[in-house]
Amino acid sequence: MNGSPFARIALFLAGLIGAGGVVFSAMAAHGDDQRLLGAAAAACMAQAPALLALALGWEKIRTALPASLLIGLGCLLFACDLVFRSRLGHGLFPMAAPTGGSMMILGWIAVGLGAFLRR
Repeated sequence: MNGSPFARIALFLAGLIGAGGVVFSAMAAHGDDQRLLGAAAAACMAQAPALLALALGWEKIRTALPASLLIGLGCLLFACDLVFRSRLGHGLFPMAAPTGGSMMILGWIAVGLGAFLRR
């Protein structure tokens, strides 16, 4: 990985979100609301490897910056909203989970567009 601070942020997000996925899986296994916590865990466990790949391929993927920001921040927003709903009975703010989900979708579109844009 190069010395880009943004690549390091993507790698940090990969680790943070991957750890969150494991924590949310454990919470779902031992908690009351398996549906919301399981969805948060699944989202995290799916997005963390993508962020890792983006960080490692930073120099080759032209869209790595927008893709990693959209996927990483979108996943955090989505998963945290579901965990708040599960534990506190309310979300972060209205439309937080759909906003996070939309950000992840746009991030994946940015990954796909990277196939057509060379550095």
